[in-house]
Amino acid sequence: MKTISRKLLPSFLLILLALTSCGRLDTIPYDPPQTPQTWLQIQPYVNARVGSLEFILVQPSTSAIVYLLGILTVGIGLYFLKIRAGQRTRMWWGIALILWGIGALVAGTSYEAFSYAIKCAGREFCLWTSWWEIAYLLTTVWSIDAMTVAMAWSSASGRLRRGLTYYALINGAVYLLLVLIGVFVPVKFLISFEFLLVVGFPSFLVFFAINVGRYRKYKLAIDKAFIGAWLWLAVTVAAYFIAYSAGLTQAVWAKGIWFSENDVLHIFLILWMIYFAFLIPRVIDNP
Repeated sequence: MKTISRKLLPSFLLILLALTSCGRLDTIPYDPPQTPQTWLQIQPYVNARVGSLEFILVQPSTSAIVYLLGILTVGIGLYFLKIRAGQRTRMWWGIALILWGIGALVAGTSYEAFSYAIKCAGREFCLWTSWWEIAYLLTTVWSIDAMTVAMAWSSASGRLRRGLTYYALINGAVYLLLVLIGVFVPVKFLISFEFLLVVGFPSFLVFFAINVGRYRKYKLAIDKAFIGAWLWLAVTVAAYFIAYSAGLTQAVWAKGIWFSENDVLHIFLILWMIYFAFLIPRVIDNP
């Protein structure tokens, strides 16, 4: 099976690369429509230069924060792999965090830092999304699926472990199929952040339920640590939606302050990652 998978992987990657050249993302305009000029009028940006290269950097402070999140998360993922000591749990947490970090980096590139160059430059109207953002959606959901496998090894056994593992594999494959449908039909909702939440949110509810149930029964430190992690993640999502509902971005941008609800989300996630790095490796002791 491993040999077959290794042989199929290069072909799979070539297929994905070929698909990127014939998708229909260019047919999905920004809503409401934005020209390159109006794109720069609705958000902060700076004209930047690196050597002889000049470019427009959009939302520079937000870009810096999300890149920090991505680099930190990849680093923590590599740390989990370094200390895995043969443990499947630490290995899968390492994979999950590396995917999450990569997702943050590509999201920051297309949603913020280089959004003008990717979606607006040289066009009459700006695009709604890009292949960078498709990569973000896929890596983020696959990260959650890797977390599911990690949870299967750290907090489950028997049928529940097998069920979680099969669910992660099926969920990752089905989500890839749905995203490709969203790209090539196209179906906007299937390649949206909202659909990502619909797909990913149930997994965290299951994680929380498993750890609460185990802690009530066994009072293990690992379940207590994970409960804290899931509660902080819930606070993170709540803080983001509160800031979004309150119109934080527009209010502070109007005052010349470059801060947004995305910054709230990313700062809370940075704190979540630090919590994870310091506490979770100490309590994971499963094979």
